[in-house]
Amino acid sequence: MTAPFTEPLRPAGGFMFDLDGTLILSDRNLGGYTLLPGAVDLLNELAARGIPFLALTNGSAYPAREQGPRLRALGLPIPDDRLFTPNSVAGMVMRDRGFDRVLVLGTEGVAAALGDEGVTIVRPGEPDAARADAVYVAWYPECGMPDIHVACEAVLGGAALFSASDVPFFASKGGRAFGYSCAIGGAIARVTGREPEVTGKPSIHAMNFVAAKLGVPGEAVVVIGDDPRVETEMARLGDAMGIGVTTGTTPAAEWAAQPPGRRPHRVIDSLAQLRDLGLLD
Repeated sequence: MTAPFTEPLRPAGGFMFDLDGTLILSDRNLGGYTLLPGAVDLLNELAARGIPFLALTNGSAYPAREQGPRLRALGLPIPDDRLFTPNSVAGMVMRDRGFDRVLVLGTEGVAAALGDEGVTIVRPGEPDAARADAVYVAWYPECGMPDIHVACEAVLGGAALFSASDVPFFASKGGRAFGYSCAIGGAIARVTGREPEVTGKPSIHAMNFVAAKLGVPGEAVVVIGDDPRVETEMARLGDAMGIGVTTGTTPAAEWAAQPPGRRPHRVIDSLAQLRDLGLLD
């Protein structure tokens, strides 16, 4: 275990896990997964003991009904109703705010996931796409200038602007992989002068969503992830406990150098070390 993280830990009521860099590593195209050591054993133990947990990834390419079976094929006991993406959070936010039509810059998987959340989807090539009530930017490798153009027209016309993530990179088997929603949202912001509101980690929307799904107060949530700008910042925003791992984007020395708002309560080199923290007692 990496020192010097000695902040007191509170009793744990539930656990939130990141995916890439924490439980698994994906390839750069998000098509193939490799398990990280200790992930299966830890989740099986939590499930056997009835300790609530869920996974929240900033990856928005696939709905849970597609990604869940792939993860379970690796041995990870994560049911579809315990697997969430920024699309899940976005659906909640958009329903709460009463948006009727949402222009989606994302793959068909992104659109399907939002549709599953009860959101009416508009695609860039459809008539009156620029008249949408909101624009949602997510995983979209095929994004072109016509897509950005219609999104800018919608935002300039008064549509709200949301993004799944504003993180430029995520951990993959091949090293740092590119975060498309960050780049696309940045282009729209440059043209319109409107910064996107993030629905995924580290937003307070995501933190509140996690606590509600776990059924515990925010201060009893343990947030485990590999990126101080994502999972740990979200934990600090929601007064949760943050556990950093060195299996993804952030080595031990970088964890130790983080400012207070991105500094975790503990840093571990393997998920197996979570037991040593006393959080499973």
